[in-house]
Amino acid sequence: MELFATCGSGLEPILGQELRDLGMDEVRPLTGGVAFAASLEQVYTALLWSRVASRILLVVERVKASDSDSIYAGVHGLAWEDHVAAGATIAVSARGTNDQLRDTRYTALRVKDAICDRLRDVRGERPDVDAQHPDLRIQVNLRGNRATIYLDLSGTSLEDRGYRDAARSTSPFVHETLAAGMLLAIGWPERARRGELLVDSMSAAGTLAIEAALIAADIAPGITRSNWGFTGWSGHDEGLWEAALDAADVRAQEGRRAIAIYATDPRKREIACAQARAKAAAVAPLIEFLADENALDAALARHHDVRGVFASCLFVTAEVPEATLPACYAQLARQLLGYTQLDAAVMLVGSQDADAYLGMERSEGFACMNGSAPCDIALFDLHASAGQRTQANVRDCDIAVYDAGAQQFADRLNKVFKQRRKWATKNKVSAFRVYDADLPDYNMAIDLYEGAGADAGRRLVHVAEYAPPKNIDVGKAARRMADALNIASVVLDVPADDIFVKRRVRAKGGSQYARNETVWSDTSVSFARSGALVTQENGLLFEVDLASYLDTGLFLDHRDTRELVGKLAAGKSFLNLFAYTCTASVYAAARGAKFTTSVDLSNTYLQWGERNMELNGLMNGHQEFIRADCVEWVTQTRHTKMRWDLIFVDPPTFSNSAKMRQRGWDVQRDHAELLIGVSRLLTRGGAAVFSCNLRGFKLDRETIERAGVQVVDITDKTIPLDFERHAKVHHCFVLRRI
Repeated sequence: MELFATCGSGLEPILGQELRDLGMDEVRPLTGGVAFAASLEQVYTALLWSRVASRILLVVERVKASDSDSIYAGVHGLAWEDHVAAGATIAVSARGTNDQLRDTRYTALRVKDAICDRLRDVRGERPDVDAQHPDLRIQVNLRGNRATIYLDLSGTSLEDRGYRDAARSTSPFVHETLAAGMLLAIGWPERARRGELLVDSMSAAGTLAIEAALIAADIAPGITRSNWGFTGWSGHDEGLWEAALDAADVRAQEGRRAIAIYATDPRKREIACAQARAKAAAVAPLIEFLADENALDAALARHHDVRGVFASCLFVTAEVPEATLPACYAQLARQLLGYTQLDAAVMLVGSQDADAYLGMERSEGFACMNGSAPCDIALFDLHASAGQRTQANVRDCDIAVYDAGAQQFADRLNKVFKQRRKWATKNKVSAFRVYDADLPDYNMAIDLYEGAGADAGRRLVHVAEYAPPKNIDVGKAARRMADALNIASVVLDVPADDIFVKRRVRAKGGSQYARNETVWSDTSVSFARSGALVTQENGLLFEVDLASYLDTGLFLDHRDTRELVGKLAAGKSFLNLFAYTCTASVYAAARGAKFTTSVDLSNTYLQWGERNMELNGLMNGHQEFIRADCVEWVTQTRHTKMRWDLIFVDPPTFSNSAKMRQRGWDVQRDHAELLIGVSRLLTRGGAAVFSCNLRGFKLDRETIERAGVQVVDITDKTIPLDFERHAKVHHCFVLRRI
């Protein structure tokens, strides 16, 4: 018989090899599945034992399908009495379209009518249709003017092993067939027969560990299924099927032996979920679930002379922010290279970038899909990767690094952190910069955020990676970044899932406060907590978010500027333009401003600003929040009687947001017009503080002063100690109307 086994995109070569190993004939991997030939006994073998196939389809015939009449005639001419058992219910589905058959539902209807009419003509009665639970499913695949007619012998999808619904999980869902494909790709069946061990990071709520146990124990993945698609097929041989089941039972009994599979997860809920699923799959005794790395170290110590393989899935979930991935990749590689008996790894990653951050070169890879999410199955030779690394000493701890220059980075970071920590403690600063591209090969900024209030004791790290020049190999730069993240984790005493990495590039447009545009896959190597944190600055509390946006909600280089604004605002009316998260307004209110007005185009940030006010107990009816385009708002407000004693202006460098002016915003081009307008909103004797982050900014002093505005450059007084290496991080001016 001619058959077609469907599978997830990219798994075709793995499924093809599996079917060959199962004894199928004429195996041909194609797009979306594998064609093969088999006897009825082999078909039952494929149905019971294929771990990668989603469905097994029997090819009935190929017919003409240029229009509805031709496909009806072709299907009606087939001997359906030889396929549809007497009394069996049917369901028909269709895929694909052509010029005349544009609606798959209509195509399925015409095929169903043709089958029913044929059986009525031959048997004198039409079969019943049961769209939900038919005895026999018929599938039509339309391609061009031809249609292939299949019988779906699987019934429900073969990936449904029966254990998935045993418990709910917050971990990313990984299809069972994809997990099995990963294990077949790394050669786990043969490794298990040799008595090797497997470590699963629990990144798929136990799916990898369970599939590994089913393979190691020689348990057919379909042995517990009760719903099959061949029950309404006339070609079904119940005796032959029972013999196949009996043979599978014997193999499962003989396959029970000592198996070393370890699954780790720091979350009790996920451990419980995986245990429940393992119990439902009847493999719970074969998996040892561990709650922490120390337990894994102890377990592996019992197998010091046994080789093993590591398996994990590394892609995005709502629980794990994408910005934590580079640090998690780097930490994972460091951990793996410490387990000398693990010689291979198979990982589900989101892109080639993962290889660079892991600091390892994959030995083989398969581009595939997990549902609608693109990902790669990546295989790594851990012994070869270990040979590519050197050692760096970090706080009396030797860690594997890719680049020999990492030792210089470690020494520099350790030295600066000690100095900054003392300074920050003395000055009551909980969020500060500890590294600012001090070494050319490690081109990044590293900021430490320590929690306050309810978040006291928490510590998060924000890393801004500056895109390397075009003459620098991207992979080499990423591996250096991986070294830096590993070192930062040790020096700053912060776990990988609390290190958030963003890539800053020279953009051509967009908002100042854009969401993080860097695309990484997600990981469950470590389980990241939220990137939100309450931190403290000069006795005031502020909410930051290191995960969701390119900026965190608190510009650290403006710390001294905010303090200056706060002092100037005492007893005065205060206006904050381009208010962002309203941190300057909080300073003004806390230092005694009569009232504050915060203007920004984003509701998200204004609401954030309100939360900052509430954190400090300042929402007392004297704080106003206005959602508006600041440029247009200034123009309109000039013609009213509204005036302020102190105005803070911190506009974006540029913006082509549709919500802003038609021609967009460019601070170099447009600042003079804006500042002249702002000066008209000042009371007599009032002042405006203007800040700008464009490094090459040139103030149009002539135009501004010609409009009767006095300007004093106070940049030097507003650069904090932790930003002194790059004194042009911002420019700051005080303006007064003459």
